This record gives sequence, structure tokens and C-alpha cells, in this order.
Amino acid sequence: MDFDHPPLDPVPVCEQWFAEAWERSGLPNPNAMMLATVSPSGAPSARTVLLKGFDARGAVFYTNSESRKGGELLATGRAALLFHWDAMGRQLRIEGAVSRVSDEESDAYFASRRRESRLGAWASQQSRPCGSRSELESAYRDQEVRFEGEDVSRPPHWFGFRVALEHLEFWRDGDARLHDRVVYDRGDNGDWSVQRLWP
Repeated sequence: MDFDHPPLDPVPVCEQWFAEAWERSGLPNPNAMMLATVSPSGAPSARTVLLKGFDARGAVFYTNSESRKGGELLATGRAALLFHWDAMGRQLRIEGAVSRVSDEESDAYFASRRRESRLGAWASQQSRPCGSRSELESAYRDQEVRFEGEDVSRPPHWFGFRVALEHLEFWRDGDARLHDRVVYDRGDNGDWSVQRLWP
């Protein structure tokens, strides 16, 4: 990224940064991102999830839609993402509208997961009170019995969300905290505007 002469399209830069994070960051999960949502009453919430897909349409992750984050995403339709690769001195922020990915995409990703993870998706009542570890393990065993000898299908409440690329910020660490920051905003016509920010 040339911060003084940024490209017109930020998507290839995102893809390059993701590739370099896998190659050079040394992190066990370089696709980890902070997902920020807000409740209908305006209460913010953040947690770490994993990026599972990215292209010009947006950034994709998968979750139980009956969880707190799922409920907030469905209620407000907005989210913000933050990637922070400390070892590389880089940060990427994405903000935008949220949409549900197709059932075909969700089915394909769910089928690629370990059987144990697929069973766990059925067993977990994500974000709701759980009385004990034994209650959780019992719920998992129930699903093992339920799907014994069968393929584990995707729960209808478990699917992917896509965060549209409406606002992106690229940040690079600089000496004396003189960081480089460039932001992109997508207009209604699909074109990008770009500008440098003070650190």
C-alpha cells in the first residue's frame, strides 16, 4: 500500500494484506477479527470471530443466528470489523451493512467443518445461560446419538453473515506514533472515495 498514492480500488489491497498476514504474521489465527455490533437500544458489544470468506461483496463469517451477535445483526443490519496484526504493524477496519449469505454457501461451509464442530453447532444454545459443563457435554452426547450413522446437517439457525465493504480504513504503524491512515468510502454508485487521515 502506497499511503501517499493509494489505489482507486481497496479490495486487492485487502486481499494482499490477508495473504501476507497468513504468510508473515506468525499468528495462529491471522483471520481473527473483532466483530462489533449494537443492540436495538444502542448498547455496543464486541467479540472475536474468524473471517471465512472475502471478495468485493464483503467479509463473511458464520455463527448461530440465535446468539447475542446474531440477534443484533438481524435487528440492526450493521456491523464493524477490526483486524489487528501487531507483529506486522497493520490494522484494517471494515464497516457496512450486513446480509445473510445464501443457504448454498452456508451448507458448503458447514459441510467442510469437522463432524465434532457440526455436532457442537446443534448442541449449543449459544449465548443463553448454561447450568454447568456437564449440561453442555450432555447436550453434545444427545446430538451424537441423534446423528449416529448419519451426516450432520446444518441447523437452520446457523448460517453466514456478510459485512458489506462500505467504509474501509488501512492503518500502518509509524515512528513517534506518526501512523499512516487511509480511508475508503463507497458511494451509492459503487465508486470509491479515498483520503488520508491524521493519525
